[in-house]
Amino acid sequence: MNSIIRITLVVCVFSSCKLMNTNRSIPDNKQLSVVLNDYYETRARLIPIEATQNGDNRYNDKLPVDFTDSYLDSLRSFYSDYLHKISSFNRDKLNNNDQISYDIFKREMEISLEGVNLHFSVNSVTMPNLQYMPFNQFEGIPLYLGQMGSGTGIQPFKTVSDYDNWMRRAGGFGAWADSAIVYFRRGMANGYTLPRCLVLKMIPQMQAMVSADARKSLFYGPANLIPANFSISDKARVTEDLKKLINETLSPAYQRLADFLQKEYLPASRSSIGFDALPDGNKLYDYLIRYWTTTNKTAEEIYQTGLSEVKRIREEMEQTKTEAGYSGDLSSFFTFMKTDPRFMPFKTPEEVLDAFRKIQKTIDPNLKKLFGRKPKMAFEIRQTEAFRAASASAEYNPGAPDGSRPGIFYVPILDATKFNITSGMESLFLHEAIPGHHYQIALQMEDTLLPKFRRFAWYGAYGEGWALYCESLGKELGLYTDPYQHMGALGDEIQRAIRLVVDVAMHQKKMTRTEAIKYMMDNEAISQDAATAEIERYIGNPAQALSYKTGSMKIRELRDRYSDELGSHFKISAFHDEVLKDGCMPLDVFERKMDVWEKTQ
Repeated sequence: MNSIIRITLVVCVFSSCKLMNTNRSIPDNKQLSVVLNDYYETRARLIPIEATQNGDNRYNDKLPVDFTDSYLDSLRSFYSDYLHKISSFNRDKLNNNDQISYDIFKREMEISLEGVNLHFSVNSVTMPNLQYMPFNQFEGIPLYLGQMGSGTGIQPFKTVSDYDNWMRRAGGFGAWADSAIVYFRRGMANGYTLPRCLVLKMIPQMQAMVSADARKSLFYGPANLIPANFSISDKARVTEDLKKLINETLSPAYQRLADFLQKEYLPASRSSIGFDALPDGNKLYDYLIRYWTTTNKTAEEIYQTGLSEVKRIREEMEQTKTEAGYSGDLSSFFTFMKTDPRFMPFKTPEEVLDAFRKIQKTIDPNLKKLFGRKPKMAFEIRQTEAFRAASASAEYNPGAPDGSRPGIFYVPILDATKFNITSGMESLFLHEAIPGHHYQIALQMEDTLLPKFRRFAWYGAYGEGWALYCESLGKELGLYTDPYQHMGALGDEIQRAIRLVVDVAMHQKKMTRTEAIKYMMDNEAISQDAATAEIERYIGNPAQALSYKTGSMKIRELRDRYSDELGSHFKISAFHDEVLKDGCMPLDVFERKMDVWEKTQ
């Protein structure tokens, strides 16, 4: 179980490597700073929900229809303009930090332009979507609007203006939904449709958002959170406005989406699951590989790496099984771990959350051995909201840099009595929470010396790679003390290796959904329901799942290399601090930065 972070997404294509200028006496380039700041300001207007996520509340009333031809034209002009501006600078005359910014920014413009020309839109939550598939069962505005409108998400509800901003933003959902239907139909006419297995999940999701009684709607949540300092008249007005919004805009729009998906789109959806079934599908998938991994690795290279890693981790699983004193084969050990009642001790969701809080207390005294810096941002553990829990993985939602919203580790708990402790609870916490996503993202947001576009940047290969690497720190942090938790961690690691295999195989090698689910269940202790949700996630978001293993292997490679070369001069806390110091970046820029650091040790 892993996250997709709701945060600014910027990705690069590799080009020829250049060494960074290590002359720190060169001052920051003020003209470059102006360009980078102007870019961030313009982007915030273009992608306002991203701005809200970043704690920028100036556009909290905006909900653009983010997949139309006109919107893509705006993005095309935006990226072209800033590619021209960045290209006017002489990279060799910039200092180290400005060179990092230059490299990240130029490639962001290049790959973003390429995506727009392939009909990908970087939508309001910065996931790359083909414009003919505006949302799916895993991500998209219809789901994220529920998170925001519940009153506990990124949309603030602290002032009367906050409530009014939400009324205007959510008030645009009717137009968004109607436009989505238009573009779904365009996709149907041009051979771009979602797989039927995903559409079947989307229909009940949309139906669940419809409520005959506004007071029972998910979107009525903010009415129960009205601050005490509101006047009586303001309380009455915003409550009535929320009811009207639910009854006249939100419920009807979700009903239209549900009806369209069920009556019109489902019969036209495809039985195939791979991107190779779409027009130019292989070209689209190759683009997404570069987008998510920030490498030029081919699909076949990634596939072969996956096979090799699955084999290696299975061998370690065999050793761990023996340590546990289990005499049967690995398959029966998986069954034992999935079904034995001793591994399902919880009765309530709160007990599950308390178990994660206990993990946090265990690692806390050991963190200072591995990290010299820690974030200031508050952190919370919460249960995933019921309306999206069935299709959700555990995930981390970043906090606000001003401290007004904590970083949140969300755990989906459909039935606490079936929540299995061998599913990798300890490794999951290290990945999604501390020191994984929370440390990396919070430290990056809190670094006010970074240009804003870097403070709020996200690269899957680096960010998810770091989080997966953190899973390998379990023993150093006082976890994995029994073979079952270690087995759970190995299960999480092998899942990321399995992803390399099944993602490529489904999208370019004709592997079926059934075959992919079986391959996953054959190689890790996972239930059929959980395996199905994972596989359908990869079907709906091609190549995203490739980023985890790609990035973690690079970080581990650098740690091992520097440890060998530096010997006693290598300090693990200094290494980790340097990995996190300059924020998220493409893997080639990251490796060059780290090589410069090694020379100073």
